[in-house]
Amino acid sequence: MSLLSALTVTFALCLSNALARYVLQDDYFEVDEHGAFFDKFRFWEDEDPTKGFVLYKNYGDCLEAGLISNTTVNVIMRADSHNIAPFGRSSVRIESKKTYDHGLLVIDLDHMPGSICGVWPAFWSYGPSWPNDGEIDIIEGINQFRANRMSLHTGPGCYLKNRTTHFHAYSGEVLYTHCTPSNTSNTGCSIGSFDLTTYGDGFNAIGRGIYATEWTSKHISIWFFPRHSIRKDVNGPLGRTPDPGTWGLPLSRFDLTCDIGMNFKNHSIVFDITFCGGWAGGKQWNTSIPVNSTWPPTHNQRNTSCAAKTGCTCEDWVRDHPEAFEEAYWSVNALRVYQDVKDEW
Repeated sequence: MSLLSALTVTFALCLSNALARYVLQDDYFEVDEHGAFFDKFRFWEDEDPTKGFVLYKNYGDCLEAGLISNTTVNVIMRADSHNIAPFGRSSVRIESKKTYDHGLLVIDLDHMPGSICGVWPAFWSYGPSWPNDGEIDIIEGINQFRANRMSLHTGPGCYLKNRTTHFHAYSGEVLYTHCTPSNTSNTGCSIGSFDLTTYGDGFNAIGRGIYATEWTSKHISIWFFPRHSIRKDVNGPLGRTPDPGTWGLPLSRFDLTCDIGMNFKNHSIVFDITFCGGWAGGKQWNTSIPVNSTWPPTHNQRNTSCAAKTGCTCEDWVRDHPEAFEEAYWSVNALRVYQDVKDEW
């Protein structure tokens, strides 16, 4: 190799390393000193904080009931869809044992709980002192929702800034700007997507998608890659050195008036599937939604409300109709956390 060629290669490698922003920190599908996937999570067994009509089960009970399964390439978590449930439907809520203060969280799914009356699934993170340590809702919806709703919850003094420049652009629509639960009846500051492949039945129809959440000291942003547009290069969401700067417009970007580092800390990663509760079983149970959007009043054509569709209360529906929840499951292909190689937060 000539000196010029060697210098060219060296320069290219140095440039690549300089531009490489993230490196892999944790691969939850890798069997390591902490064990396999479910060994890295705690199973929630307490009452549901959202007052859901649900019975969360421990690892042994979930395994015996067929609510969880895992291989080296796929993990499934589901709600019971076989039994009448007089005291609440059996389900899964898990929280990562390891906690995080920032980073890039990437999940590859081929199925999420469908757009089903009574179901309230979420993939999210939160800190030990809620809401003061923050909550990031990455995937969340209820009942017949057709598109994803992304939200943050914080202690006092946090608001979503106005979207004033192209730098703060995202494709979603602002729903609420107050992140403090007491100001918003616990909605948090929220951005909704109008992309009907981002959640529930629409997502499951395309068969696969990736969510990537970037959490820095300056912003929290969420991207969605549907099956047909998943990047497979080294800077893609599951690449060796993912680079959100090359991904284009996120679904949501939360630029806040408060200090993100002070208000979001020590987060565990959470999967859950609950039922009814304060959101899915409250006013929304009796509310119809647009058939091609989750966010009224943009569209006039609307779905029948779950109350009208089922003819009963949310709790009665969930208790007596296990067959309705066959599609209430998560199927995960990858879960990874990356950190900034330059540690510039």
